[in-house]
Amino acid sequence: MFHGKTMTPTAYIRHTLTTAPGRIFGLVCVMYFITYVDRVNISTLAPLMAQDLHLSNVQLGLALSAFGYPYALLQIAGGSLADSLGPRRTLVISGLIWGAATILTGLVGGLFSLIAIRVLLGIGEGATFPAATRAVAAWVPSTRRGYAQGMMHSSSRLANALTPPLTVMIALWLGWRGAFMALGCVSLGWTLAWAFMFRDRPASHPGVTAAELAELPVIDTPRTGAARPSIPWRALIRAMMPATLIYFCYNWTLWLYITWLPSFFVQAYGLNLKHTAIFSFGVFTAGVVGDTCGGLFTDYLYRRHGNLPQARRQVIIASMIGSMLCLLPALFVHNLTAIGIALSAAFFFLELTVGPIWAIPMDMAPRYAGTSSGIMNTGSAIAGILSPFAFGLIIDLSHSYSLPFYGPVVLLIVGAALAFHYLPSRPDAAPGSSLPDAPNLGASNLGTPNPGAPLPGRPLGNAHGH
Repeated sequence: MFHGKTMTPTAYIRHTLTTAPGRIFGLVCVMYFITYVDRVNISTLAPLMAQDLHLSNVQLGLALSAFGYPYALLQIAGGSLADSLGPRRTLVISGLIWGAATILTGLVGGLFSLIAIRVLLGIGEGATFPAATRAVAAWVPSTRRGYAQGMMHSSSRLANALTPPLTVMIALWLGWRGAFMALGCVSLGWTLAWAFMFRDRPASHPGVTAAELAELPVIDTPRTGAARPSIPWRALIRAMMPATLIYFCYNWTLWLYITWLPSFFVQAYGLNLKHTAIFSFGVFTAGVVGDTCGGLFTDYLYRRHGNLPQARRQVIIASMIGSMLCLLPALFVHNLTAIGIALSAAFFFLELTVGPIWAIPMDMAPRYAGTSSGIMNTGSAIAGILSPFAFGLIIDLSHSYSLPFYGPVVLLIVGAALAFHYLPSRPDAAPGSSLPDAPNLGASNLGTPNPGAPLPGRPLGNAHGH
């Protein structure tokens, strides 16, 4: 069984490898890893691509940003599709598209074809995280949601860390075009595995035991051919808007790391591609640790104090303030070692945010976790459009690599302030709304499976955490 309330993280990892719910969770983590490899491999290969395709920094920034437009537009639609159609079919469709787009990136001939393929990649990956959140809401105990989200996103940060050396190694063997094609084939392989292994309803999975099923929350999932449920859009949007703004502030900095970090080391410090991969690996490895720790911290606070809003908010505030302070040397220091340490520390603190903030959609109403997380992740997508382009534009206009870091410093302060003053309320606590599957957020319901019906409970977040 999961024993979500008492099992230690080490025991939980061992458990993950030996049960059907654990293997499903592991498959989701693999998806997070692969999607980020396919999303950020272009940043490692950007210097080679820019040279071959004759792209300026502004043009390269425009191409990098192209991913974000469809990614933003499909967040909410993809999340609602996962809630109504189910995460299994949603992610099969997504995997086929993003895998094909990655392969086609190896065939681009210039700026316009590169932009078109990045748009296709954004279409393919737009629904992935909301759909995965909806899947995990049914397959992970409620008291392990922060830890689960931390582990899932640490898989993506592990991809950030390993993609530079991995991509360089493949590119040295196959060229940058061959690297994209090889990585795209891996994505299609995962899609096939997901189609065969995953079930939307844990009870319908042939490998799940009765004991394992008893540990999982009960969430109503539409059966094939059944009428699609109505989604309470107004309540969800109102509840998730503060988290969306906070997540935008977080992602402005994240997208700077994801899209520009290798080029930053190459252009600002004259590193070659191999040394750039080493420095990038160190920075992103710090993010892997941060993701895992953030999920552990927020779940620990929840189990210790029984105050879920406080458990989420405290970690988010501390992470954003810590990241902001660690980024300050990037504004004034031009020493490679100092910058490497500062960027690594800043990324560690930044990633503490992920576990608690991604647990919020599942905390509010697991039945609508796909739609809720899609609303929140729209903030990430909009930042993904603006941040890479702004970074390249500021560099070309100012010829300064410190000036673009002022934006993240300011936005991290704004994000911490928003988290302190206001996190989203439970939609079922809002006037005139009632969502099924919203667990009681008080200590009295701590660690119990979700009964699948509306329950009274205090809002998820207020100014003072009471």
